[in-house]
Amino acid sequence: MVFSSIPFLFFFFPIFLLCYYLIPQNCWGIKGKNIILLIFSLLFYAWGEPIYIFLMIFTTFSDYWWSKKISQTKTVKKTRRYLLFSLFIDLGLLAFFKYSDFLIQLINSTFSTSLPLLNLPLPIGISFYTFQSMSYTIDVYRKNVPVEKNYFTYLTYVCMFPQLIAGPIVRYETVHQELSTRKINLENFTIGLFRFFQGLFKKVLLANNIGLLWTTISMNLESLSSLTAWLGLIAFALQIYFDFSAYSDMVIGMGRMLGFTFLENFNYPYISKSITEFWRRWHISLSSWFKDYVYIPLGGSRVNKARQIRNIMIVWFLTGFWHGAAWNFILWGLYFGILLLLEKYVLKKYIDHLPNMIKHLYTIFLLLIGWMIFAFDDITKVFTYGKILFCGLGNHFVDSTFFFYLKNYFFLFLMTILFSMPIYPKVQSLIKRWQWENHFLYSLFVFLIYVILLLISISYLVSSSYNPFLYFRF
Repeated sequence: MVFSSIPFLFFFFPIFLLCYYLIPQNCWGIKGKNIILLIFSLLFYAWGEPIYIFLMIFTTFSDYWWSKKISQTKTVKKTRRYLLFSLFIDLGLLAFFKYSDFLIQLINSTFSTSLPLLNLPLPIGISFYTFQSMSYTIDVYRKNVPVEKNYFTYLTYVCMFPQLIAGPIVRYETVHQELSTRKINLENFTIGLFRFFQGLFKKVLLANNIGLLWTTISMNLESLSSLTAWLGLIAFALQIYFDFSAYSDMVIGMGRMLGFTFLENFNYPYISKSITEFWRRWHISLSSWFKDYVYIPLGGSRVNKARQIRNIMIVWFLTGFWHGAAWNFILWGLYFGILLLLEKYVLKKYIDHLPNMIKHLYTIFLLLIGWMIFAFDDITKVFTYGKILFCGLGNHFVDSTFFFYLKNYFFLFLMTILFSMPIYPKVQSLIKRWQWENHFLYSLFVFLIYVILLLISISYLVSSSYNPFLYFRF
């Protein structure tokens, strides 16, 4: 993960902050800081994708150009045509780079052909910045946001490095005022820095370590007992949450340090008491994107039941397919689409009367099955793992390996489960009562806690070679 790498933490980001804050606001103002942000964002992307930076520039210029045409045109027919041109380019490029090999494989298997695969490397972050750029064009078409007159300001919005690679999907309406005027002060910097440290801690100490258990278990399917498989699946569920929510924390923190206020992307999803509630709390920027730009335009819930069911299944097919060009992602999306339909039309009246604990267990169980589908690109491994979970696949229900992993990872499981619940806000609110009477001691105490966590995180980074980030592949 780039944000939790040594070169980023000790070279790129400090040098950027130095340049960013050295630009005097009373001289060049926000425009000068935007120039620094744009230059470093392009360097950041070129660091990982030196060729595909031109693809991103082309995509952003295309949407910028068509959006200007839309804003200057009074004819509804022409504005719709310009919007379609823009969306066709965006979705065409996304489909070409992300789904072309999947389509070729489908053609080969269906018609017994032997078309060669393109084997194109996937541009980092293309799913995120394409959706972000598309949302701007659509919002200009709907007259929800003013058109951006300066291309470089628009390019800065799309490619600002904190959220470029893996979101969250930041809409133009959220930041367009802050692109021209924002508060860059010590208070925002401090709040942002502490939020960044929270994310770094979650990523390095929690996600990476619990992820090691999942990696170990998932590589030895032939020897798993049922309980070991369940333990591994719980580890994966915790890994993907702390992995992605940690990234979102770091993005929100870095944005705040620069004067931007990004919206929250996670709201403790594992405390949910239904699948419907879970998807209001998980990856909020993506869920709201599909709701506003796909579900509602299709008619949303304002149509009859048959069309509403169709709309929901289309959204969840696209949600699954957005995550990757593989059958397991399509199956994963349809799985949740069906669950949401069942809750909406069948189960809700029963779920509402259940005790909260039963609701929670019901939700977690279905989520774990969903994460099993998500975890394996190879669909045969999905079914193999499912057999192990419920049938044992000829192996024991429980074995010594399960107790070994449970003993060695017990404290980590306890920590990750606790931190997946809103413990921190409650503790913080309790401490605030003491803060008003002992402001200096409180600030010193919080500062020392964060410094200790930072030092521990850095020591783990230096000593460990395991530092994946699951959402980079999307």
